[in-house]
Amino acid sequence: MKFQDIQDNPVPRIHRNIARLPELDMFYLDTQTPGPVIVCLHGRWGRAETWIDFMEHYGNQYRIIAPDQRGHGLSGKPVSKYTAEEMAADVAALLDYLNITKVILVGHSMGGQVAGYTAARYPSYIQALAILDKSPAGPEQRSNLQLEQMDLSDPVTRDWPLPFSSLKEAMFCIRQATDSDLSYQYFMNSLTETAEGYQMLFSPQAMGANIAYNMDWYHLLPDIKCRTLIIRAKNSEAVPDKALFKMKKLLAKCSDFEMSHPNHNVHLSNPAEFYACFDPFLT
Repeated sequence: MKFQDIQDNPVPRIHRNIARLPELDMFYLDTQTPGPVIVCLHGRWGRAETWIDFMEHYGNQYRIIAPDQRGHGLSGKPVSKYTAEEMAADVAALLDYLNITKVILVGHSMGGQVAGYTAARYPSYIQALAILDKSPAGPEQRSNLQLEQMDLSDPVTRDWPLPFSSLKEAMFCIRQATDSDLSYQYFMNSLTETAEGYQMLFSPQAMGANIAYNMDWYHLLPDIKCRTLIIRAKNSEAVPDKALFKMKKLLAKCSDFEMSHPNHNVHLSNPAEFYACFDPFLT
């Protein structure tokens, strides 16, 4: 895009901030624009950065806030179980910190689970909810083992030669480990250079704990009373037909949309199609 194009079609400035919450410091992006507030939650291994296009697209009409969730990016990485309850409490604490009382909450993948928990446990904050390519399916019971008894390495990156010795090595390894350009960029967003080499910004302990202590959350859906939109990828493995049917049966006010693209990153795979679906939900 040329400089003149930017002047003719201004996008909102995205501000970078740290919220000093009771349990951790939370980094977040914020358009600081007037209007209703939309909070966007990234998936596991992700960052607020994955919402930049969304923030630029809607930022002149809405105030868009996207945090790095605990264990990810530039936010704190306390030793904890990284349950959806803990992460939903972080969302509520962030809203209290910013003196925000009502939001439209959007969550992708793991962020969709955190968004669901937030809507069920803190309903007074949530005006509407969008869950992107995530179902409530999971283990029926949560592990009762303590943190010190668990192997909490990250199953995705445990075999990567971290820290990478060079940017070239990092790019090659991440390219080999991912199955699409979108997935490649998703992990590259969390790559950072240190004196020891190139590391990932997310905590391996956090990723391992979030997976190890995950559990089924269909039981929460009847507690979600706000309007809810489910967007899934084409032929989604994350939200198969059976799961979608069960979600729609349990949610009070639910609509759904299936993208024409099979990539899990539904908000990035075909932005025009995604926004055409999302616009009516907002209005």
